[in-house]
Amino acid sequence: MSAPIDTSDEVLSGEAVAIGAQPLGFLMRSLGALIDMVVGYGLFILWLFLRTWLINAGLMTDATDRIASIAALVTSFLIVPIAIEMLTHGRSLGKLAVGGRIVRVDGGATGFRHAFIRGLLGVVEIYVTFGGFAVLSGALTARSQRLGDLVAGTYSQRVRTPALVESVPVMPPELAAWAQVADVARLPDRLARRISQFLVRAPQLMPGARARVAAELLSEASAFISPLPAAAPERVLLAMSVIRRERERRALLAADQRAERLTGRRVGV
Repeated sequence: MSAPIDTSDEVLSGEAVAIGAQPLGFLMRSLGALIDMVVGYGLFILWLFLRTWLINAGLMTDATDRIASIAALVTSFLIVPIAIEMLTHGRSLGKLAVGGRIVRVDGGATGFRHAFIRGLLGVVEIYVTFGGFAVLSGALTARSQRLGDLVAGTYSQRVRTPALVESVPVMPPELAAWAQVADVARLPDRLARRISQFLVRAPQLMPGARARVAAELLSEASAFISPLPAAAPERVLLAMSVIRRERERRALLAADQRAERLTGRRVGV
């Protein structure tokens, strides 16, 4: 049988449908956090230069210095990160650089509550500990979530994903005649999905593993194929997928035609 598919990083919608979203990797997440951390420290260092100039110019007393320093700390490490995350809808400067976005665990957009919780806990786990707590938490969670993400119910989603190459199965020429009389209608949908997944992943498998998995899948599907052709297992699986795909396409076209006859207008217009 084929190897089980890892769904630990799968995001489910409210209808329990898997959403094609991937979490940002640990290294890229760390790089983005480092950029954000440098921005925060940079703002505070700018304040220190400004503070020195104001004191030397006699424009700041000791009392106002203490108040202004606290305000600069809060602004640099709390207010600015929260404001940027809110204005960019979960995309800080670091996340823009690495291609990430903060979203809820169900894939939805975050709000002020999520940004505030992340920002508040980020003061401790990022700025006070120089990222130590965030790195430890991210290394131990499946989606590289820091403590603020775990409390707020968020994670960093990858938004720069490579374009998917459309793969249309083609009937093997040596099985074209067999396909005209083949009966694969009894093939269970679950098994058909496993076969489709194998055909998509087959080019990335080692030759030995590829042949073994194809043979196991064909052995499992042989009870639902009539007649069973004498051909390489992977070629038979490919032909079966093409037959099912064409059958489903014809069924959809027939359904559209029936709907057009009943409604008197073209479906989808």
